Amino acid sequence: MTLRNLRVLLALPLLTAGASEPGASASDWTARPHGPTYATAPAMHDTVERRLMPQMEALLTQLLRDKRNMRLGGVEVFKSGDKFLPGKIAAAMSYRVLDLPKGDPRLPQRLKDFATIADLTVGDPNDTWGIYYYVSALHRLKQAGLLEEAVSPATLALLKARLDWHRFVRPDLSLIDLPNNYYGVAFSIARLRFLMGWEDEKGSDRLLERTLDHYRRYSGEYGFADETEGKGRFDRYSVLLIGEIAQRLVETGMAPTPEVRGWLRRSVDLMLPRFNMRGEGWEYGRSIGTYGETAFLEVLTAAARLKVLTPTEERMAYAFSSRIAARYMDFWVDPATGSVDLWDQGRRTDAYRGKHRIFGENLSLARQYIYTDAIWSDLGYRGRAPDAGYERWLKTLPKSTTTWFARGEHDRAVVTIRDGSTVIGLPIINGAEGQHMHNPYFPVPFSPGMLQGSADADYPLLLPRITLTDGSVLMPLAWFKDVRVTTRGPVTDVTWRQDALDRMGGEDATKDPRATIVTKYRLAHGSISRTDFLTVKGTAKIARIDMAFASFSSVPVARSEGAVTFGTGEVKRLQTKGYGKCTAKDVASQPYRSTTGAFRSLVECGVAMAVPSASAELNWRLSYNY
Repeated sequence: MTLRNLRVLLALPLLTAGASEPGASASDWTARPHGPTYATAPAMHDTVERRLMPQMEALLTQLLRDKRNMRLGGVEVFKSGDKFLPGKIAAAMSYRVLDLPKGDPRLPQRLKDFATIADLTVGDPNDTWGIYYYVSALHRLKQAGLLEEAVSPATLALLKARLDWHRFVRPDLSLIDLPNNYYGVAFSIARLRFLMGWEDEKGSDRLLERTLDHYRRYSGEYGFADETEGKGRFDRYSVLLIGEIAQRLVETGMAPTPEVRGWLRRSVDLMLPRFNMRGEGWEYGRSIGTYGETAFLEVLTAAARLKVLTPTEERMAYAFSSRIAARYMDFWVDPATGSVDLWDQGRRTDAYRGKHRIFGENLSLARQYIYTDAIWSDLGYRGRAPDAGYERWLKTLPKSTTTWFARGEHDRAVVTIRDGSTVIGLPIINGAEGQHMHNPYFPVPFSPGMLQGSADADYPLLLPRITLTDGSVLMPLAWFKDVRVTTRGPVTDVTWRQDALDRMGGEDATKDPRATIVTKYRLAHGSISRTDFLTVKGTAKIARIDMAFASFSSVPVARSEGAVTFGTGEVKRLQTKGYGKCTAKDVASQPYRSTTGAFRSLVECGVAMAVPSASAELNWRLSYNY
């Protein structure tokens, strides 16, 4: 398939899916950060088989042709430092083999192709997730009776030695400089090695228990995994991880326990109020964007397979999954390059998923869509049109939902608001080491395509950044207590206090008890407001307070010292009090970019205290088209 033909194939379905939203070409989404709305969506299998598989085939054909000289998006893929790449390639090449029916005349050549690439990459760095992807691919080939034809004996011997979880887990089962979700990766590798006949069951049994023990210790009664050792980072992975564990248990022939099923149901309950017509996914934290969407796929398919959904929820989960798949090909894959795009057209992702990983990101994302589509097909949805009542069903979802992650010394939660077609999440968590200062983890409202943060960026998005007279910089980011949520009709009030603020400058959140704050949010129809009562103690005094707001709305006009209106876009007005003068300007540069596109305007507010103060009352109110 030529690139020109692939471009046509990738672009054509958009003409139907996005016909109600004209104004941008298929390769330019800067004016449409939401992407297309799907009043109807194609069957998930149709998207995967007719669009995603040809896209992946084109990339693998390029790999087979160019081998170590392959370039994609300006990146020399084998010099990029992607330490998962060999495993991702093996996974994609295995699907390329197994997608063919038995007896297909193309099969012998595809088996040779797998062997060629296995020989090419066997000595390359391949860590953690890459090890899992590779051994999983080999296991699938073994199950199909094709392993010996796909990998030479010498290469298989090398792979057996190198595809080992001990490379990132110490003898005492502690992880080597990795977050706790990697216990699930280690378990999956160990279990697959057992199924391959490469080791006994002891390692996988111990790792599974360690994984579940972490869940018990740091999720308590609420059933969501803290990514840290109890510091309170509850993000996309806290919700996704149990879906991955459930999937790996089923993949390796183990039955999930009632405890695992219960945790999985908690994740479903958090996801359901986030369903929408566009296939938009997780709204805050790191590694979101298209991965925030595949998180829904993995959890929902695991829940469907394990029958923890009601019949209606199952149909709606499939309808949402079909939209997520269509969105991937319409919104995230660029027809001009044939590649997923997380980095250009004004988009920004975290350093972990930098553009140096472009080839691997294409392959790992394709894998998620392929295997989840296979699950839906096994459940009887292959080629089935999504339920026509999906949009009506969305209107039955609760308008306000509070999901608790932890309560006690510090409270952690997320409040979800449905205001018409707008879905808003207010996370109350601690980003902790490496993330506490980055605004995708701030306790502010997020809404895909309307209110977003900028990956790895630390400008003070909708929060006060307080500079004391001694130069210390504090922000209210991490130490939430006495969180209370009350809902009356269309109005939800959220309050909490912090008896210490987070002192900026360190890798981890650091308590500074010289300042305290009491916060109140009000989320109502078409508006969000935040009020803070800030107090400093002892000899400390406030020298300056700053706040910023980066928006997809444009044509900003400062109407008064603390008010800005926008001529176009969903957000119409930002009114502030206590932040001093606000300036507004068009912006199109780093770091003011989101996962889905560039922000178009920037509001910056700041006040220097003529006389250093011991207290301040701060307020902002944001109005939007619901």
